[in-house]
Amino acid sequence: MLDFSNVLDLPLIWALIIGVAIFLYVFLDGFDLGVGIIFPFAPSESCRNKMMNSIAPFWDGNETWLVLGGGGLFAAFPLAYSVLLPAFYIPIITMLLGLIMRGVAFEFRFKADENHVWFWNYIFHFGSLIAALCQGCILGAFVEGVVDVTGRDFTGGSFDWATAFSMITGIAMIFGYALLGATWLIMKTTHITQNWARQVASYALFFVGVFMVFVSAAVPFINKDIANLWFSVPNIYYLSIIPLTTFGLFILTWIELHKSGNEYMPFLYSISIFLLGYIGLGLSIFPWLIPYKYTIWEAAAHSHSLSLMLCGVAPLLPIILGYTGYSYYVFRGKSGDETLY
Repeated sequence: MLDFSNVLDLPLIWALIIGVAIFLYVFLDGFDLGVGIIFPFAPSESCRNKMMNSIAPFWDGNETWLVLGGGGLFAAFPLAYSVLLPAFYIPIITMLLGLIMRGVAFEFRFKADENHVWFWNYIFHFGSLIAALCQGCILGAFVEGVVDVTGRDFTGGSFDWATAFSMITGIAMIFGYALLGATWLIMKTTHITQNWARQVASYALFFVGVFMVFVSAAVPFINKDIANLWFSVPNIYYLSIIPLTTFGLFILTWIELHKSGNEYMPFLYSISIFLLGYIGLGLSIFPWLIPYKYTIWEAAAHSHSLSLMLCGVAPLLPIILGYTGYSYYVFRGKSGDETLY
C-alpha cells in the first residue's frame, strides 16, 4: 500500500487541495451566480440575452469544483464531513435547490416563448440569489465555529447556523458575487450592457467594501486565538500586507470602473479582492477544520487512504484545469444576443 506520510504532510496537502477547489468554485461559479443576481435589472431583454449567452458555455462546468470540494471533504476528512453537514443541512439543501432552479431556468428560458420568458428570468434570478445567500451564511457560521459537538457527532439544533453574523456574511456574498458578475459582463459585452454593468459594479464595489470592513473587524472577536494571530507583534507587521493590498485593489478597481480602459482589469482586480479575503479567513481559521473543535490533523482519514487518493487526484487536477482553461479560450470574445439553441 502506498504511504507518503513519511515524506509528506498529507492532511495539510489535502486541506490545501480542498481549499483551492473551494476558491475556484467561488471564483468561477461566483461570476455566473453574480450574473443571475443582477439579471432582472438589466436595461432590456436583449441585454439579458447577452448576459445569459456570456455564461452559457461555462456555468455547469464551474460547479465541478463544488463537487470536488465536497467529495474531497468526505474522503479525506470524514470526521469533518460527518459534523459539518448535519450542522449546515438546511443552508446546504437550500443552496442545492437554488442551483437546481438555475439549471432548469437556463434550459427552459432558451426554449420559452415570449410570454413566458419573464417567468424563467425570475427563476434564474432567485435561484442565484438563494444559492449565494446560503453560501455566505455557511461561510459565516463556519467562521463562528460549530459549538455543539459531542465526540464525533453534531448535537446542536437545525438553526444554530442562523446567527446575525452569518446573515450578514450571506448578504455580503450576494454583493460580492454581483461584483464578480458585473465585472465579467464588462469583459464579455459592449455598449449599453457594458455601460450598465460598470454602474452596477460601482455600487456593488461600495457595498463589498463596507461588508469586508465589518467582517474583518468582527472576526478577531470571535476567537481569542484569531485576535492574537492578527494583532500580536511581529505578526501585525507581516499580516498588515493583506488589508493594505486589499484597500489598494479597491482603489484600482474603482478607477478602472470609471475610465475607458482595459476591460479585463476590473474583473482581475475583483478576483484578487476575493483571493485576499479568502487568504485572510484561511489564516484566521488555520489549523481548525471544525472550528474550534478539531484541527486538520485530528479530522483527517488514515494516511493510507490519503496516499491512495492523492495518486488519483495528482494527475486528475491538471486535466480538469487544462480542460477548464481550454473551454474559456474557445469561448473567448464578446457575447451576442442571438439564441444559442
